[in-house]
Amino acid sequence: MSKFPSIFVSHGSPMILLGDTPARDFLSGFGQELGRPKAILIASAHFESRAPQLTADAQPAMIYDFGGFPRPLFEMQYPAPGAPDLATRAAQMLGAVGMDAQPVQNRGFDHGTWVPLKLMYRQADIPVVQISVQTQMCAAHHIAMGRALAPLREEGVLIIGSGSLTHNLYELRRAGGDLPPPEWVSGFADWTHDTLAEGRADDLAAWASSAPFARENHPSAEHFLPLPFAYGAAGEGAKGRRVHTSCEYGVLMMDAYVFG
Repeated sequence: MSKFPSIFVSHGSPMILLGDTPARDFLSGFGQELGRPKAILIASAHFESRAPQLTADAQPAMIYDFGGFPRPLFEMQYPAPGAPDLATRAAQMLGAVGMDAQPVQNRGFDHGTWVPLKLMYRQADIPVVQISVQTQMCAAHHIAMGRALAPLREEGVLIIGSGSLTHNLYELRRAGGDLPPPEWVSGFADWTHDTLAEGRADDLAAWASSAPFARENHPSAEHFLPLPFAYGAAGEGAKGRRVHTSCEYGVLMMDAYVFG
């Protein structure tokens, strides 16, 4: 059984599925580069809860958690099976380190999951479990959550954090599509790159106070927290390798990282 890395992807707007962008091109080939996992465990920025929850339906439904987009996006399907046994086991692994994790039912795939996976693994035949982020908790909590689940990688499970390297939608509305990122965006992206490349776990855990322009890029934390989760899933001493960088709408960095 192949040991998979953990990864972080920026899933962007759902429009990535209909457009022609560098990030779309990257994600379309990324799954083939990684290979076929036995199952996927993905932390989505659009699944939030007070304590960790894991989707446990055998056939998860679709969630169209967005508005104002073209109708074809609301007709898309990603009929991948769930993996109830993996959800239960992952909850037990988190429980062993003191986290009150629970499998939950009747919670489908949100676009933080089906948008990138529809590009990466378009056949939709790999079992998928979503895990929630806890926005009231810090990045250190999410690193610990990832580390508790790291042994699953030995069993062929691909652990993914799906968020956005930068995510200030207030600025997005004012930014032009072809503009280079301003210094407050590129400075945050550069800090993140250096922090991950050097494996500075303490700085990543304290990103909200350590990173330049942290709150300008993330007025709320849900789109950043999947990154420390994925970093943690690579285990102690992990370093990150950036495998893609691009910018959409002037302020939305679409960077992706591989850990381990």
